Amino acid sequence: MIELETGAWAALALGFLLGLKHATDADHVVAISVIAKEEASAWKGIWLGLSWSLGHTTPLFVLGIIILLLKEAVLTHYVNFAPTLELFVGFMLLFLGFQVFYNLQRGTLHLHQHEHDGQSHLHVHATHATEIEPIQISTHNFWSMSKPSFRTKSYVIGVIHGLAGSAAVMLVLLPQIESIWIGVGYLVMFGAGTCISMCAITIALSVPFALTTNAKNFNTYIAFIAGLASTAFGCVIIYGYFS
Repeated sequence: MIELETGAWAALALGFLLGLKHATDADHVVAISVIAKEEASAWKGIWLGLSWSLGHTTPLFVLGIIILLLKEAVLTHYVNFAPTLELFVGFMLLFLGFQVFYNLQRGTLHLHQHEHDGQSHLHVHATHATEIEPIQISTHNFWSMSKPSFRTKSYVIGVIHGLAGSAAVMLVLLPQIESIWIGVGYLVMFGAGTCISMCAITIALSVPFALTTNAKNFNTYIAFIAGLASTAFGCVIIYGYFS
C-alpha cells in the first residue's frame, strides 16, 4: 500500500513537472508570442494562455486515455506518426508569421532607405505620425479587467501543439502506469502544469504591449520580431522534417 501511494504521488508530481517544462518549448512560446499582441492587458493574456492550455490538453487527454486502455498497441503507432504531426506545427508557424507581416503591411509598417555618413541603410518604420513620440509607459491597461473570454485561435494552436511529436515524451510513460486512475491523475497534473506555465508566459509576453499601448512604433517592432521568429522557426521545423 505504501509503495502504491508513493508511486502515485511520484507519477502525479512527474506529470506536473513535465507540464511546467513542456509549455516552455520554443515552438510553443514562439507561436503564442505572435498572438500575444492581440491582448491589451496582462489579465487578458491569462485567457489567451488558458485557451491554449485547454486546446493542448484536449487531444493529449483523449489519446492518453486510449493508451492507458490499449497500452503499447496505440503508443507505437502514435510515436511513428508524431514527426508528421510536428510538420503541421512548422506550417502553422509559417502561417502565423505571414499573418503578422500581412497585418503590419495593411497597417503602418513600411521600409525606408536613409543615408548616414554617406552609407545607405534600410529601416523598418511605422506611421510617421508616431515616430517622434517617445515611448510612454502606462499602467492603465496593465491589469485591465474583462469578462472571461474563450480564444478560439489560441485553442486551435494548442490542439496542433498537443498532437505534435514533443508531447510523446509524456505519453510514453503511460503504459508503465498500472492503475488507470493514477494514469488519469498523471494526465490531469500534466495539463495543470502546462496551464500554469503557459499563463505565466502569456502574461510576460503581454506586458510590453500592455505598458506601451501609446507607442505604436514600439509595438510594431515587437510584432515584426515575433513574426520573423515564427517564420524562421517554422522553416527550421519543415527543413528538419524533409532533410
